[in-house]
Amino acid sequence: MIDAKKIIVALDYNDIEEVLKFIVNIDPRLCRLKIGKELFTKYGPKTILELHDKGFEVFLDLKFHDIPTTVYKACISALSLNVWMLNIHLSGGCDMAIAAMNAKKDCQSDSKVIGVTALTSLTDDDCIRIYGCKRSEQLKRLKNIGLDANVDGFVCSPYDINILRTDNKVFVTPGIRTGGNINDHHKVITPQEALKLGSNYLVIGRSITESSNPNKELEKIIESL
Repeated sequence: MIDAKKIIVALDYNDIEEVLKFIVNIDPRLCRLKIGKELFTKYGPKTILELHDKGFEVFLDLKFHDIPTTVYKACISALSLNVWMLNIHLSGGCDMAIAAMNAKKDCQSDSKVIGVTALTSLTDDDCIRIYGCKRSEQLKRLKNIGLDANVDGFVCSPYDINILRTDNKVFVTPGIRTGGNINDHHKVITPQEALKLGSNYLVIGRSITESSNPNKELEKIIESL
């Protein structure tokens, strides 16, 4: 089934009041919202509840990475908040990823549980230093872990999809830009290019959140797709 809402707006804020000011300017029928470590660490589940009250679906981006029991319990807690999507870091291993999927099963949840592969900020040199192999090799290793655990999809760079591609998995891609010179990812890409490479969901932050008319910018991106 094709999901018409392909845009996930990253809420790059550290103040809940700024979030509430922003979301009145965008239509929840057009996008979903991503809450990351900064907001969740400061405000906790309150942030998710505030967004749900305004009609938004939430991607909880905390990249759970710990022993299997801890990740299982963390996923149970996250799923109890009725998030649309949450993620784990596949470098935690297969048993950890299976524990996350068991949490979804035990909660009888329809939420998507997706696996983070190599962070989009990592170059080949970074991966060699951390993992002892090039980025492409690490992606293959983490792909196999994700497939063995049957995660719902992967978080990755659009440029990584060709390596990770497999049937019935979704691909969530950060590092999407419509302009500007923001270099916190190793590679950036336009929304149109990301879709051509196979992305299902595009994580877009400052291109929308820093716009003078966020909903107009969101509509412009959607129209371009």
